[in-house]
Amino acid sequence: MLVVRLGAQSLQLYRSGVLALAYAVSTSSRPPSNVRNSLGTPRGLHEIAERIGMGQPPGMVFKARVPTGRHFSEFSEEENRTNLVTTRILWLRGLEPGVNEGGEVDTHSRYIYLHGTNHEDKIGQPCSAGCVLLRNLDIIALHDTVRVGDMVWIGE
Repeated sequence: MLVVRLGAQSLQLYRSGVLALAYAVSTSSRPPSNVRNSLGTPRGLHEIAERIGMGQPPGMVFKARVPTGRHFSEFSEEENRTNLVTTRILWLRGLEPGVNEGGEVDTHSRYIYLHGTNHEDKIGQPCSAGCVLLRNLDIIALHDTVRVGDMVWIGE
């Protein structure tokens, strides 16, 4: 089970109820929200629906979940102002109908991920557009540890 704490900007991995790993993260700069187009990080119970990016180097930029073949340092200053999706992607699926699954609150169709970022200096403070951002080496370690179907709880 992964636990993302919005207030603490942290992520913990528990195995059989015992803390195994912990990372600083960045969640949305907007209030938490499960609603489409809100740009808020969704709360509630989720699962890892897909693991994307195995074998890509740290800093590889993804567009539409496909590696671009370029490190974020190869992008323009303007492009780097935004949070680029880098290194690995853990795509989430909500498991609570009407809360984070289905209709206007569907986490999966909102493309909410745990992923690396080109703004590692901002990790630990809210700065995303809804996703959960990790340092590039941290998302590699996490990606290598978790599997499709593993649970993710996002809350205060």
